[in-house]
Amino acid sequence: MQRKRSRLDIIYDMLQTISNKGGRIKPTHLMYKANLSHTQMKLYLDELMQKSLVEEEETSGRKMLIITQKGYSFIQQFNQMREFEKTFGL
Repeated sequence: MQRKRSRLDIIYDMLQTISNKGGRIKPTHLMYKANLSHTQMKLYLDELMQKSLVEEEETSGRKMLIITQKGYSFIQQFNQMREFEKTFGL
């Protein structure tokens, strides 16, 4: 049985999902691709925007979520952390 995702795993999944879609995604698509409920997504998204990892842009009445350079940096650092854990078998 798999363990529940940690807070950092969820944040990473959200940022990685946006990154995989070219750095821009509709909120509904993010919710489905990151496997989150609407309530969860809203909570995490508010935090990501507050910490400037994601920005919201509205064009032609459509909301788009855009990953910032700080968000890309988070992904890179998180991947390095995972590699470090694997190196020491943690």
